[in-house]
Amino acid sequence: MIPAAVYFVTKNQMDNIEMYSRRAKELEVILGLSRLLSSGLDQHVLLSSTLDLLNDELGLSRGLILLFTPDKEGLVLEVAQGKTIYQQGKLTYKRGEGIVGQVVETGQPVTVLKVSEEPNFLDRIYNRRQKNTGEISFICVPIVCETEVLGTLSVDRSYDGDAVSLDHDMHFLRVIASMIAYDVKLRRQSAAIHSSLEEENTRLKNELRERFCPENIIGTSNAMREVYQAIYQVASSDATVLIRGESGTGKELVAHAIHVASLRAKRPFIKVNCAALNENLLESELFGHEKGSFTGAVTQRKGRVEEAEGGTLFLDEIGDFSPIIQVKLLHVLQERTYERVGSNASRKADIRLICATNRNLETAMERGTFREDLYYRINVFPIMLPPLRDRSGDIMLLANHFIAVYSKRTNKQIKRIGPSAIDLLTSYRWPGNVRELENTIERAILVSQGGVIHGHHLPPTLQNSRVTNTTGSGTFEERIAVFERDIIMDALKRSRGNMVAAAVDLGTTSRILRYKIKQYNIDPKQFTR
Repeated sequence: MIPAAVYFVTKNQMDNIEMYSRRAKELEVILGLSRLLSSGLDQHVLLSSTLDLLNDELGLSRGLILLFTPDKEGLVLEVAQGKTIYQQGKLTYKRGEGIVGQVVETGQPVTVLKVSEEPNFLDRIYNRRQKNTGEISFICVPIVCETEVLGTLSVDRSYDGDAVSLDHDMHFLRVIASMIAYDVKLRRQSAAIHSSLEEENTRLKNELRERFCPENIIGTSNAMREVYQAIYQVASSDATVLIRGESGTGKELVAHAIHVASLRAKRPFIKVNCAALNENLLESELFGHEKGSFTGAVTQRKGRVEEAEGGTLFLDEIGDFSPIIQVKLLHVLQERTYERVGSNASRKADIRLICATNRNLETAMERGTFREDLYYRINVFPIMLPPLRDRSGDIMLLANHFIAVYSKRTNKQIKRIGPSAIDLLTSYRWPGNVRELENTIERAILVSQGGVIHGHHLPPTLQNSRVTNTTGSGTFEERIAVFERDIIMDALKRSRGNMVAAAVDLGTTSRILRYKIKQYNIDPKQFTR
């Protein structure tokens, strides 16, 4: 029989061994968590791994981490040990609700020796009472960074009646909670900064889109983006702008976009087409005239300069100015004054001048038909508009825009542009630029039937032998070939390249369809999605 004294010594030693073993496991948890924190893992993975460490090393099971919502009105489930991710963000606690709500409300930890005797234990997630898990103890500690409560960390522990041991585990959990608190706060701060930067980026993009892509101009090509940037740069100033480009490129649209984006946007935008008037009429048009100043001047008339007071005056085709008008315009630019025809009284001219031309002004200066001093006065901020052939990526954008406009005007439902028409539109050189494209689409809408624009609906000037596989255009056989090719390509598009289905759609045989496809050099694979 073992003496009583020997028995008590042995039990104390066993208690010490268990205590040291527990401390060693706690150190393993801290070491493991330190590694997790330095690994750069996703927050959900990091917190889930932390709960797994507590369960595997210390037997602290069914761990939960709940974090405050951004508005700090309640707690939301972030991680539940042993639960799938689908519950994340769905289960919430209000402030003061249950033990968890009590912990975040007070900022103090709570231990429950026997959950069966605790009325505030809500048991929402694991349903312990229904599953008859046996008597358990419960620990919930706040996740606190400095003085800010971010959420809670809670675990279950097998009930052993040892309140001292339960209190020890609570203090250890507070250490773990403090370790993850800094990581949670840093991630939240980083997310807030990232969200703020995204909002700022979105705001700036929207602002730049409004500035760089005016509503009245269509195009996303690099050449047009440079034009949008130039509009943005010059709009807020009163600098004189010279818009250059071929006829039909949209110079008036750019001038109007500059005016709308300027500080003079609420004032008049007055346009004068200088090529449409002779010298005498142009002078009167620009500066106005007094009654009786010339034959036919039966009343006094305001000029365009006076009408544009405080706003913008757009002079289109300024290269057609006569030498006399050039001198008078130079005086307006230099002195900011002008006189009506038939009057010696000077008038102030508070205007922003925008000029446009498709002529080579440098050559005109060499020939002596355009004043050099006027050229340098109007060429303060030049904007060069690209021809449509240099912005081919915008052709279909413009075509679809004109389809929408003229379909509404003609009350016709045009659904799309057929493949052959697309090939013709994108391969044409467009010497008349956007204006020619607009007229082409308007004509195609008028002659089209069935809601689709085909290649044969386009003008003869666009019929290209490389696209239509014909040696000319205009003959009966060639027009039939163009029409036949169009309807075959449409059928293939509807069937997504399936030749059998296309043959059924057209009411013919697969053999005949294959022959026609070969004849017109059509690739069915281009319609396969």
